[in-house]
Amino acid sequence: MNYKELYSQWLENPYFDEATKAELKGIADDEKEIEERFYMDLEFGTAGLRGVIGAGTNRMNIYTVRKATQGLANYIASVNGQAKGVAIAFDSRRMSPEFADEAALCLAANGIKAYVFESLRPTPELSYAVRKLGCIAGINITASHNPPEYNGYKVYWEDGAQITPPHDKGIMDEVKKVTDYAAVKTMDKEKAQADGLYVTIGKDIDDPYIEELKNLVLRQDCIDAMAKELKIVYSPLHGTGNIPVRRVLKELGFENVYVVPEQELPDGEFPTVSYPNPEAAEAFELGLKLGKEVDADLILATDPDADRLGVYVKDTKAGEYHSLTGNMSGCLIGDYIISQRKEQKGLPEDGAFVKSIVSTNMADAIAEYYGIALVEVLTGFKFIGQKILEFEKSGKGTYLFGMEESYGCLTGTYARDKDAVVASMALCEAAAFYKTKNMTLWDAMIAMYERYGYYKDDVQSVTLKGIEGLEKIQKIMNTLRENAPTQIGDYQVVSARDYKTGDIKDMKSGNVTPTGLPSSNVLYYDLNDAAWVCVRPSGTEPKVKFYYGVKGTSLADADEKSRELGKEVLAMVDKML
Repeated sequence: MNYKELYSQWLENPYFDEATKAELKGIADDEKEIEERFYMDLEFGTAGLRGVIGAGTNRMNIYTVRKATQGLANYIASVNGQAKGVAIAFDSRRMSPEFADEAALCLAANGIKAYVFESLRPTPELSYAVRKLGCIAGINITASHNPPEYNGYKVYWEDGAQITPPHDKGIMDEVKKVTDYAAVKTMDKEKAQADGLYVTIGKDIDDPYIEELKNLVLRQDCIDAMAKELKIVYSPLHGTGNIPVRRVLKELGFENVYVVPEQELPDGEFPTVSYPNPEAAEAFELGLKLGKEVDADLILATDPDADRLGVYVKDTKAGEYHSLTGNMSGCLIGDYIISQRKEQKGLPEDGAFVKSIVSTNMADAIAEYYGIALVEVLTGFKFIGQKILEFEKSGKGTYLFGMEESYGCLTGTYARDKDAVVASMALCEAAAFYKTKNMTLWDAMIAMYERYGYYKDDVQSVTLKGIEGLEKIQKIMNTLRENAPTQIGDYQVVSARDYKTGDIKDMKSGNVTPTGLPSSNVLYYDLNDAAWVCVRPSGTEPKVKFYYGVKGTSLADADEKSRELGKEVLAMVDKML
């Protein structure tokens, strides 16, 4: 059926409710909007679903959520996992509780028990709950840091990580097979509860989750010494982090935690920001204002599902606050955790620092300094989770820390996804530790630059929406894949990695070696002078992302080199569009 026929079917089929039909009648004269909503099914990708909320096959609604869940249920049945159940969490977005219930009742109708959180919870707690409850899978209703009109549906497997091969492909295939929306199973909530197929969870998961975090503290003595002096400003950005972040900091003894009042309560409209992204400067406007009023040492903000952490730290010498990128905060936390573990317990011979391929090369320098392995994985924290599982199964490799540039890290193995709650805790602990040495976190960051090198990393995102946008993104990838650049600005391309074909080509000799990682639509260029550029389409948004990094002789030199390389990258894109 073409998009017009699908549109008519949704208007005529009694399966679809009247509110849905009324919404669709409202766009009857907008041909382009009808096409956008029905030209395809909302794609169930390796991260699950993510899209604009609304009626239509290419939108997030109760019907597309049910369809995805039916596919998941079918896959669970194919691997005989029905008896283990599925954990479900949701965030503060529009329709999140409703989508969580629709998923739970579809699972229940398929004879699979759903463990549903009583109210909103962070993504990492869902990851923890899957393993704690012994579930076969998990579902999290969230669109992370996207604008208010979006929502999403992330799927986790029994190891607590988001789905990876072969389960991702198996689930995607089953979802595609579900073509008749009306054939999707569901049932009454009261009956599901009476039959023990809909179980509400909350405190029974919250308490052990918080204890797992507290058990990771390495220098409680420093927290005790500085708890009355250290000042922390925190914003949950209207999301799920408010209760768990405040709770863990309070239970550890931090006394001066100031929550940004305008951003404290859950609100799916995110009224104080255009979109709730802790990478964006606007997300910190209110936090910085409060931080200056109370003379805060550090200012934290977590995204709505509390898996990513943004940070500003005070530079007392200059009397200003500096923002830390995800690479900077990740390395700051990682270096602190590894150094303190080394001091207290020594480091295991097979210790590993795990990072994504688009993360900073400072991580490599940290690993080399401490004599531990640096392990690279594809972009997406699920691959870090997969590596933890591999270490556990093989008995080879001890996970010490994992991070990715997109403001996410994990300091323990209790969960298998990035956790902004534990990152907030670890950074506050590190701040207390450095304060005992009369250092700020900014002082610690400068000390790391002096020890490891002045690394500067950035990303440029080119947004290309709609059908035409998808075609342009594909054109960019095809052009670069077929004609790898030999030079980018003043930099020579030393080697070109194509993670789709699995090849690394030495540009001088022409020799080809394997990447050693699974196939992925990513291109990576190693440049001279320790610089690099990586290109990949976003898995969750209509964007193609250009990551790049340089190494300078000072902060100013690194900034200048990064600016110039960023300009060259965008100029390269312009030529392809």
